[in-house]
Amino acid sequence: MHPGRADSAPRSDEETQPRGAAVARHDFVIDIVGQEICSETLEAGRVITGDWLEERFSVSRSVVREVVRVLETLGMAESRRRVGVTILPRHRWNLFDPRVIRWQLAGANRIPQLRALTELRSAIEPTAARLAAEHATPQQASELVALGARLFASGKEGDSESFLELDKHFHGMVLELSGNEMFAQLHGLIDEVLIGRTHYGLMPRYPHPEALDLHLGLASAIQQGRPEEASATALAIMQRTLAEMATIWETGEAPTTE
Repeated sequence: MHPGRADSAPRSDEETQPRGAAVARHDFVIDIVGQEICSETLEAGRVITGDWLEERFSVSRSVVREVVRVLETLGMAESRRRVGVTILPRHRWNLFDPRVIRWQLAGANRIPQLRALTELRSAIEPTAARLAAEHATPQQASELVALGARLFASGKEGDSESFLELDKHFHGMVLELSGNEMFAQLHGLIDEVLIGRTHYGLMPRYPHPEALDLHLGLASAIQQGRPEEASATALAIMQRTLAEMATIWETGEAPTTE
């Protein structure tokens, strides 16, 4: 083998690792860099280089290229030859991407981010609920009612992780039953909001009884084919969540049940 050929070069430790380990390393790097951009540790206008990323994280050039590609896809960075990688301002970011949401929730802007996302949900979920009441099949609606009952029971038990998974499933199912494929694809965004509230201590251990009742009421309205009631109930859920967020905004603490 000719010593000048690229395939004669020894492979790095990273390249000899199992694929799963390499993917995990890439995910680790992109999460760190993404969070630092969201927290403005890497501020807009700053220029970083591939060499800097390689040295800092001890990764290969191929991993650096993939990290930069992801950041460009998310509108968070722009790579130019002989210049480097320029961090872009917030208004350029894909704010709907679940990764960007996750990174923002991990930083100091967590509360404003949650507030903005909850306001967005308030605009989307009532319409999705109304459409679900119009389009859900009897079997689908029955499944939603059963899911609502499990959610209610989990909330009463104070099992936050179980409640989180059921809550994600419930709201995702309402979006799906709307019959609008664009609404359905927002489930990842909703998931990150719910995950963030739970994992950062912004949810009470025991959800308020009214919130649990409203979820049951929403499922029932969809099952009974009452679009306006379903929309109003979904809006009431969002209004209650916004009220809780207002308390967090003022005190910096998660609300407790009454």
